[in-house]
Amino acid sequence: MKIGSNYLGEDRCEFTVWAPFYEEVAVQIVSPDQRLIPMQNDEWGYWQAVVENIQPGTLYFYKLDGDLNRPDPASHSQPEDIYGPSEVVDHAQMNWTDSQWFGIPLEDMIIYEVHVGTFTPAGTFEAIISRLQELRQLGVNAIELMPIGQFPGNRNWGYDGVFPFAAQHSYGGPSGLKKLVDAAHQQGIAIFLDVIYNHFGPDGNFMNDYGPYFTASYRTAWGNAINFDNTYSYGVRNYFIQNALYWFENFHIDALRLDASDHIFDMGVKHFLQELAETTEAFSQKQGRKFYLTAENDLSDTKIIRPITACGYGIDAQWNDAFHHCLHTLLTGEQAGYYEDYGTCAQMAKAIKEGFVYSGQYSPFRKKFHGSDSSAIPGHKFIVFTQNHDQVGNRMLGERLSQLVSFEALKLAAGVLLLSANIPLLFMGEEYAEDAPFLYFISHTDPDLIEVVREGRKKDFAAFHLEGEYLDPESPDTFNKSKVTWEKRYQGKHQIMLALYQHLIQLRRTIPALKVLDKQNLEASAIESDQLILLRRGSSDSQIFCVMNFNEKEVTTSLSPGEIWHKILDSAEPKWLGSGSTMPDQIIHEQQVSIPSQSFALYELEGSRQ
Repeated sequence: MKIGSNYLGEDRCEFTVWAPFYEEVAVQIVSPDQRLIPMQNDEWGYWQAVVENIQPGTLYFYKLDGDLNRPDPASHSQPEDIYGPSEVVDHAQMNWTDSQWFGIPLEDMIIYEVHVGTFTPAGTFEAIISRLQELRQLGVNAIELMPIGQFPGNRNWGYDGVFPFAAQHSYGGPSGLKKLVDAAHQQGIAIFLDVIYNHFGPDGNFMNDYGPYFTASYRTAWGNAINFDNTYSYGVRNYFIQNALYWFENFHIDALRLDASDHIFDMGVKHFLQELAETTEAFSQKQGRKFYLTAENDLSDTKIIRPITACGYGIDAQWNDAFHHCLHTLLTGEQAGYYEDYGTCAQMAKAIKEGFVYSGQYSPFRKKFHGSDSSAIPGHKFIVFTQNHDQVGNRMLGERLSQLVSFEALKLAAGVLLLSANIPLLFMGEEYAEDAPFLYFISHTDPDLIEVVREGRKKDFAAFHLEGEYLDPESPDTFNKSKVTWEKRYQGKHQIMLALYQHLIQLRRTIPALKVLDKQNLEASAIESDQLILLRRGSSDSQIFCVMNFNEKEVTTSLSPGEIWHKILDSAEPKWLGSGSTMPDQIIHEQQVSIPSQSFALYELEGSRQ
């Protein structure tokens, strides 16, 4: 059942809302005129009315039992913020120019995560367009937008949204988002959208006024869970299924990232994630091109990404936090909070080779056995990163990795990320070692709620025993400090880092051993005493060998990869602002080498690519 206001053309609009417990529901038109239109219900609790003399831009509420005026829960636009009326949108007005766009295979993607409000000075969808060409030159071919569903005010990460169908008005609304997607496709860039199907924000949340969208059967970090399996859950499931199709169909979005999917609780006949995957696949078949689903999930459970035919949910790929945690602890030495579970080169090697680090072992942080064996899962099923909005923004001071480790360590992190056999994700500014913080910020309307958020964030930070001055998430200064400084990419060490990322991405695309995400032809091992990781990838016609030194000192060791290898990249070389390489240009059979601290050297087998 399609929900919301569906503009039919010729000044006609179909309104549909799910409100199963009401005796009377009506459309209350508030602009440009004022009218009250009764709606008819069906046996499933859906109310519907096809109304004449409705133009795009018409503002309306739903009137519930002649009493409550509420915005449409599936509103397509909220021009007057979260408490204002909903707006009718004509999605056919967009003149799309991407008819020849057929998407990009997931395994070929270099994903770039963006927060719309802080990525440009203007903080809008359309402002991003001017930066697409440079992202393309870097090698990025997919942009992942942090959540853009309408939230209170004009400053928010997006995870406090209360209108999942309404593109944030201060970002440019539906029209601005469509222009960005169309322009991105013209540049050969896919668009991911981060969507939230596990909770609604607290400010302006009217979902309970319409029906049983929540259940007390499960609790999440945000309160009662979304009702995916209890009584009347059919209407809730349809709401989110329709949301996914809405973005695919009306905005040409290429892929969705499902926020915290481990907080989608469903013990019903068919898990919601499986139903969503099946629906997305059916839509892909109808459109003649693939639309993707990726998921954040904290359980290290292969069920999320296993095919439905193998008793999985059929999600295309999963964020692998374990990769980040291994890398972060090795580079920073931090062991507070969930970092307690990590810190060895052997774990990093396992993350590179298999995916999940915990595959059933005991987790000291969780105080229980955790994870599943992912060794047979293809590399393109995992999205990996050195940092992202969570791992940066959930620090009290919002420090990026560039503020925590040396320039040499940053280059090493780039090498580990882009030489892995997984899908890499870059957090905006990472490619040029952005050093502006990315903090947590809000612009709620309720003073009491603002205070609750302040205290909650302080409590979250306490688990990590972080030191420094706490920055108020409600303050505009906190938001402004989080803006990226794009011009730095042309200066000094930032320009060098940008060139390194660009070169690594080019190698990844041109060397078959790096291009094919084949874990079966991948070896990753650790020399723990020296803090070294040795990586080998490829097949008979293309092979690479890489030495990664996480030690803060130079390490001398004997390498025996066999045959003759030629060096093609060394992060310690002066061209990358290194102190000078001590690694040989060739490794012949067994050879003793000295590896500079926190560096990596990449070799290619003689005769490869011939």
